[in-house]
Amino acid sequence: MNLFADIRALVLDALKQMQAEGALPERLSFDNVAVEPPRDAAHGDMATNAAMVLAKPAKMKPRDIAETLAGKLAADDRIVSAEVAGPGFLNLRLADAAWQGVLEAILRNGTAYGRSIMGQNARVNVEFVSANPTGPLHVGHTRGAVFGDALAALLDYAGFDVTREYYINDGGAQVDVLARSVYLRYLEAHGKSVAFEDGTYPGDYLIPVGEALKAKVGDAYVDQPEDVWLVEVRNFSTDAMMELIREDLAQLGVKMDVFYSEKSLYGTGRIEAAIDSLKDRGLIYEGVLEPPKGKKPEDWEPREQTLFKSTEHGDDVDRPIKKSDGSWTYFAPDIAYHYDKVSRGFDALIDVFGADHGGYVKRMKAAVSALSDGKVPLDIKLTQLVKLFKNGEPFKMSKRAGTFVTLRDVVDQVGPDVTRFVMLTRKNDAPLDFDFDKVLEQSRENPVFYVQYAHARVMSVLRRCADEGIVSDDATLQVADLSGLTHEAELTVARKLAEWPRLVEIAARTNEPHRVAFYLYELAGDFHALWNRGNELPELRFIQDEGAAASQPKIALARAVSVVISAGLGILGVEPAQEMR
Repeated sequence: MNLFADIRALVLDALKQMQAEGALPERLSFDNVAVEPPRDAAHGDMATNAAMVLAKPAKMKPRDIAETLAGKLAADDRIVSAEVAGPGFLNLRLADAAWQGVLEAILRNGTAYGRSIMGQNARVNVEFVSANPTGPLHVGHTRGAVFGDALAALLDYAGFDVTREYYINDGGAQVDVLARSVYLRYLEAHGKSVAFEDGTYPGDYLIPVGEALKAKVGDAYVDQPEDVWLVEVRNFSTDAMMELIREDLAQLGVKMDVFYSEKSLYGTGRIEAAIDSLKDRGLIYEGVLEPPKGKKPEDWEPREQTLFKSTEHGDDVDRPIKKSDGSWTYFAPDIAYHYDKVSRGFDALIDVFGADHGGYVKRMKAAVSALSDGKVPLDIKLTQLVKLFKNGEPFKMSKRAGTFVTLRDVVDQVGPDVTRFVMLTRKNDAPLDFDFDKVLEQSRENPVFYVQYAHARVMSVLRRCADEGIVSDDATLQVADLSGLTHEAELTVARKLAEWPRLVEIAARTNEPHRVAFYLYELAGDFHALWNRGNELPELRFIQDEGAAASQPKIALARAVSVVISAGLGILGVEPAQEMR
């Protein structure tokens, strides 16, 4: 059940009646007709822009359309009043029974309430994290991992067929640096004295890798030249780091469907095939780029290069794909990787990048547009930096990692649930301050606690029902007489619950899972307000002195809140609290 969609359908039916009666022209598109909460709750429960968006194509005054439409809508039992406001907006007030019906639907459907078929099972690839396999995941990767995983869950909930994918950057020079760093730890394991020069990775996390290499090959590589051991150690080290990264992701509750190796693109003809596809479209040429204004990008050379006409697909400048020495630029394997995604039949692609990859957005969108003939959209979401604080001071670097705070440092401090929720309390492209003290506070200022406390309060009500012999299973609550839920504080909660299916679709359409966290905080606020009013007004308490018949409608409302919070937290990857300690 989606009450907003139901009322929109009612509006569309009324508009079609108006067409049949000659009150509106026959050929009109209703695609932009919306029903949504009014900006000011005092104006009503819902508002429709129907008259405003149809006035121009219908060559009519908006108020004339709105007044006729109001009369049609008022005939429906769910509509108490339909009032024209301003130039032609139509504000609707709904009968209490409409909101009470939402509770019954929630109890009937459980956490499936709010699930949508909007996605029509379209195949979406969400690529996220994709960190270099050179060390443990750091706090920046943590935000990208949480965001990507929650986005994938949101899209699944909205009816898409989602693949979670990790692109292993194991084809560049950084894995050679990793191999040399592991080799130093290998020598160290043999009792050798070593020095980590600039450009190597000094983190303690490589100590067990060096020891594992020793266990595997003994002293075979000791004092041997690099050409003897580099390939073997590189493969061994990359595998070890990917195992570490998988463990890091598991700590956060993230499970990938696909791990795709960049190395698999080299020497297999895949890069060449992707470039040939662009060449067939007339988008590859030999040329010299104009010198850029200001700072020179790393891929600019003042000489002839092989270039991709990315400007024909929305980019600012054409991009090199091959250097003058004949080697591929970093962009070429990225093109090939996305060509592979398009070839796998995905209907849409989403890449989650760190903020430092902002310069890659236009070129990657241009590449996917070209490779798919504009048929496969690519949305790139950038996750901004996370600043960590503890005891009012910036959180210190991790000795284990050497230069950064790891994902495990964060999870060990506050747990995966708090980590995940807090990472979604800001829009992905806004900076995030993560204060270890504040995220564990038990106050309204801490959104994690505030939402979890609402769920735990409902669970306490259900436990008390069991103690007092009040039947409170969902099947029983579904058929309770809800007509007595008429107090404004109760209806405020029901109205917020009615917004959940609409919120899911908006969040999925915009690829913004933070909207779920915001919604849950608002729902928790309305529920806590009702709970607190019950301290003043006995008739608002969930368990009534008159017994089961009087209590069950109140309990049904509370239970509906816990169902929706559970569904929302499920999307965020957070376990709902059964009690607060």
